[in-house]
Amino acid sequence: MQMLLRVKFSNATFNAAVRDGSVGKKIHSILEETKPEAVYFTEIDGHRAVILIVNLEDPSKVPALAEPWFLQFDAECSFHIVMTPEVLAKAGLDAVGKKWA
Repeated sequence: MQMLLRVKFSNATFNAAVRDGSVGKKIHSILEETKPEAVYFTEIDGHRAVILIVNLEDPSKVPALAEPWFLQFDAECSFHIVMTPEVLAKAGLDAVGKKWA
């Protein structure tokens, strides 16, 4: 199942990694380990952030995706199921709407 992983960094922790020169190595290591399908760096609520698309075959894999960000950057992580239009088309929304309308 495709998930959007939203990571919001602690400014203090990220700044310290920038200052000591370790930020690039840490990010690279996490991305190499987790192998996201897509990665977008952005800002969220005035904090540095990254949005990743990851494939989650088993919910027990959530810690393996989130813990590196928690431990390296004191980050906040949230997971959201995402669907392509083709997957959404399989959801049967018309039948659900008729049943619950």
